[in-house]
Amino acid sequence: MRRGRTTITTTEMPDNGRAIVARVWPYLWPADEPWVKRRVVWSLVALLAAKLVAVVTPFFFKAAVDALAGTGDNADKVLVLGAVGLTVAYGVARALNVGFQQLRDVIFARVGQRALRKLALETFAHIHRLSMRYHITRRTGGLSRIIERGVKGVDFLLRFMLLSMGPLILELALVAVILWLVFDIRYLMVVVVTVAAYVAFTFKVTEWRVKLRKEMNDQDTDANQKAIDSLLNFETVKYFGAESREAARYDVAMAAYENAALKTAYSLAFLNAGQSVLITAGLVGVMVMAAMGVQSGALTVGDFVMVNAYMIQITMPLNFLGTVYREIRQALVDMAEMFTLLDQPPEVTDKPGAPALKVSGGEVVLDDVYFDYESARAILKGVSIRIGAGQKVAIVGASGSGKSTIGRLLFRFYDVTGGALRIDGQDLRDVTQTSLHDAIGVVPQDTVLFNDTIRYNIAYGRADATQAEIEAAAKAAQIHDFILTLPEGYESKVGERGLKLSGGEKQRVGIARTLLKNPPILLLDEATSALDTETERDIQSALARAGQGRTVLMIAHRLSTIADADRIVVLENGQIVEEGTHTDLISRNGRYAQLWSRQQAEEAA
Repeated sequence: MRRGRTTITTTEMPDNGRAIVARVWPYLWPADEPWVKRRVVWSLVALLAAKLVAVVTPFFFKAAVDALAGTGDNADKVLVLGAVGLTVAYGVARALNVGFQQLRDVIFARVGQRALRKLALETFAHIHRLSMRYHITRRTGGLSRIIERGVKGVDFLLRFMLLSMGPLILELALVAVILWLVFDIRYLMVVVVTVAAYVAFTFKVTEWRVKLRKEMNDQDTDANQKAIDSLLNFETVKYFGAESREAARYDVAMAAYENAALKTAYSLAFLNAGQSVLITAGLVGVMVMAAMGVQSGALTVGDFVMVNAYMIQITMPLNFLGTVYREIRQALVDMAEMFTLLDQPPEVTDKPGAPALKVSGGEVVLDDVYFDYESARAILKGVSIRIGAGQKVAIVGASGSGKSTIGRLLFRFYDVTGGALRIDGQDLRDVTQTSLHDAIGVVPQDTVLFNDTIRYNIAYGRADATQAEIEAAAKAAQIHDFILTLPEGYESKVGERGLKLSGGEKQRVGIARTLLKNPPILLLDEATSALDTETERDIQSALARAGQGRTVLMIAHRLSTIADADRIVVLENGQIVEEGTHTDLISRNGRYAQLWSRQQAEEAA
C-alpha cells in the first residue's frame, strides 16, 4: 500500500466526504498535467457564464410582457416592435444559457474520461499486485461489480460536485438576491424557508435511503457473483443435473435483491413526493404575494410573470440539488468498496531498491524452509533441497504433502515463513518479482487460456515473438499439426478459459507458450496430467528437449513421468522422507517404492 494515503473503510466512507474528495482530487487537478487544470478552469468559466445568463433571462420576459400589456403614449407599432425585440432577446438568452452549458460539458469531457481511465487502470493494476491468498478467496462477479459501480461513482462525483453543486448554490443565491432587491424581503424569506425545508427534508430522507441502497448493492453483488460462479462451472452443473438447483439458488439471491430494490423505490417515491409538496408550497406562496401586488397596483403583470419564471427557475435546480445530493451519497457508498479494494495491501512486495535477479546457472536451493497458509496448520516443516544448475529434480508425494506449495513459493506467490529460498545464491525476497517471474517458466496442472486466438495464447509467452517462433514452439509442444486442421488455424478462438479445446490440447498450448518464453528455470506442476499415455510420451520428449541446459523442477503425481530425473525427493506431511534416483528409491523398498507399486498396479488393472 502506498504511504501517505488516507485509508477509508466502507462503514466510514459515506460520512467522510473530505476523505473521498481528497482521494479523487489528484485525478481532477494533477500537478504534472497543466492542460487538465486549464480545462477545469475554462469549464468553470463557461459554467459561470451560463448561470449569469440564466438569472438575467427572466428580465427580458418581464419587459416583453409589460410592453405587450402596457398602456401609454407610445404608438402601437412601437410597442409591438419593442415586445418582439425583447422576446427575441429572451430567446437568445435561453440559447446562450444552453450553449454555455454544452460548452462546459465539451471542455470537461476529456478531463472526466482521463480521470476514469487512470482510476480504472490503477484499480486493475492493483488487483494484479494483490497476493495469491487474496485471489483464491475473491469473488470474481462481486469484484467486477465493485469496480463498475465505483468508477461510475467517481464519474458522477467529478461531474456533478464540480459542475453542479457549487453553481446550483450560486444560482439560488443570485435569484434570492434579485427577489429581495427587485421585489420585497418577504419574497426572500419565503424562498429561504422553502429552500431550507427542502434541503433538510432531502438530507434526512437521503440518509435513510443510503442504508437501503447499501443493502441493495450487497444483494446485487451477491446475485451477480452466484450467476457468474454458476456459468463458470457450466460443465459441473450439467454433470450433476443441477440446472434447477442453480436457478433456485439464483432466484433466492434475486428475491433478496428485489425486496431491497422495492424498499429503495418506495423510499424514492416518498422523497420525490415530499420535495414536490415543499416546492409547490413555496411557489404558491410567492405567486400569491405577487398576485396581490398586481391587484394593488404595486406590481405589473410583467413582475408577476418574472416572479413565476424565477420560482420555476429555482424549482429546477432545487430538484436537481436533491437528485445530486442523493446520487452523491449513493456514489460514496459505491466508491467506498472500490477504495477499500485499492487500500488492500499486497502480501508479497519488493523491497525498496531491490535489484533484478541475475541467473548465472540456475541453481535453486530450499534452505530449511517452513511455510503455512494458516498458523494453525503447517505445510512445510524444515524442507531443504538443492537443485544444481542444469539438473532435473522431481518432487513427489501424496496429496497435501506440500509439493505444489514449493512451486508457489519458488514463483513467490507467497513468502516463506521460515528459512530461505534462493536462486544462484540470491534470496527471492531480495530481488524484484518481475525479474524472478521472467526467469521461471511454469506449466501448471490446469492450463487456463484467454478467450482469444491460439496464436495470442501461445504468444503470451513472449509478446514480441514472430509467427515462425510461435509455430516452432507449437511444434515442440506437439500442437502445430492439430492447429493446422482448424478452419482458422492459429487465428482460431479458444473460448472462455479455453473451453473449445480438450484438456490435452489446452495443456499443449500452455506448454508451447512456456517453451516460447525460453526461461532458464522450468517448473512443471503436473504438466502432463491431462494427457493420454501416447500424447504424454510425445510431450515428455518435447519437455526433455526443452529442459536441456536448464534447471527443471518437476512436481509430479504420475511417477512414470519422472523416472529419469537426476534426483527424486519424496515429501510426506511437509517433510522429506526419502531422496535419491528412481533406481535407488525402488531398491530401498520405502515410501517411494510403495507409491510406485501402487501406481503400477492401478495402470495394469
